[in-house]
Amino acid sequence: MEREEEDMVCLDESFFIDDNYQLTTFTFGSQVIELFCLHSASTDFDLTGQLVWPGAMLLNDYISKNAELLQGCSVIELGSGVGITGILCSRFCCQVVLTDHNEEVLKILKKNVEFHSSSQNDNCCAGLATEKLEWGNSEQICHISEKYSKGFDLILELTFIS
Repeated sequence: MEREEEDMVCLDESFFIDDNYQLTTFTFGSQVIELFCLHSASTDFDLTGQLVWPGAMLLNDYISKNAELLQGCSVIELGSGVGITGILCSRFCCQVVLTDHNEEVLKILKKNVEFHSSSQNDNCCAGLATEKLEWGNSEQICHISEKYSKGFDLILELTFIS
């Protein structure tokens, strides 16, 4: 019995989390965006934000063809995932806040925002920010409402486009 206990391997949650992100290039009209993402889905439905959804590709195609609609706007994106839509919007808007609720997804979202906010990247013109936001969490909603008290011109959410 003692020998069996020694051979037992316990798996922590990191065993199930894929963080092998690859720098990937996306093109929407004349806009080229590089970001870190997965190329296949995780088995955990809560981690689907680690990859680019088909709905984001459709929305970004529309945005790239109608960029004048976003000129000077402030935007909040709900469920930003890796941030591809918010990052594209930041090229036309004055402020973009990207949100997600999962800590693992927020890590890659922040990495992509930092990558695009760096002084080496001259494509971004808006202030990019990330915030934790779990839908229905009144404390997080109040925090965002207070921090961005002027509100937003647009609220983007692409789950229902997919």
